[in-house]
Amino acid sequence: MIRKTNRKSLVEQVVEQIEQLIEQRHWTVGEKLPPEMELMEEFDVSRNTLREAIRALVHAGLLETKQGSGTIVRSTSALDAALKRHVKKSTMLETLEVRLALEKQAAQMASERRTETDLKQLEACIRSCKDASANNELDQFISSDIQFHKTVVQASSNQLLIDLYEHMTEILYSFVHDFMTMEPPFQFEQEFHLELFEAIQKQDKESAAAHVENDMEVLKENIIKIMEE
Repeated sequence: MIRKTNRKSLVEQVVEQIEQLIEQRHWTVGEKLPPEMELMEEFDVSRNTLREAIRALVHAGLLETKQGSGTIVRSTSALDAALKRHVKKSTMLETLEVRLALEKQAAQMASERRTETDLKQLEACIRSCKDASANNELDQFISSDIQFHKTVVQASSNQLLIDLYEHMTEILYSFVHDFMTMEPPFQFEQEFHLELFEAIQKQDKESAAAHVENDMEVLKENIIKIMEE
């Protein structure tokens, strides 16, 4: 028997559609949603249904409503919003532990599944890191460094892992920037990841995992040292 669509399911449908539009970058972070009347027509729903859907997304952290400014996109997904909430409460060491778990697994999988294209992209990231180091350009170095890690994760060919890591990009940028500015001058060449690249190139997953673990352990020791000073 076909059931009539109830108000709750309509709200859920609108929530799902708005989420998809945000994830597909139809509306980007910081962008204001169209006027209420336009959205009502677009989704073919009542004002109450639309407002309930928006309230749900505000609660989830995807949207923010401001008096006189309308509704603004705040996160790319519910997962992204949740990660941002958690990272505000987490310490640098907790963030590092999450990085280790994701990147160690990614390095092992990338060693088995990497393509020639992946290797070329990793080499390009390393070159970019070296150029930034030579010119003492911190922001460019951090961006290139994070792109290296993202490329390793993408080479794992595991879409869930890729999605999880993608949502951590902003968190990672803040993490790396905070660390590198804690004790200047930072020795950029320590972060070139040449040994990790070679392990992935040789498809040596044990060595790749060991390099990630070693890099993270050095970072952890430095962070603890800095915090104690």
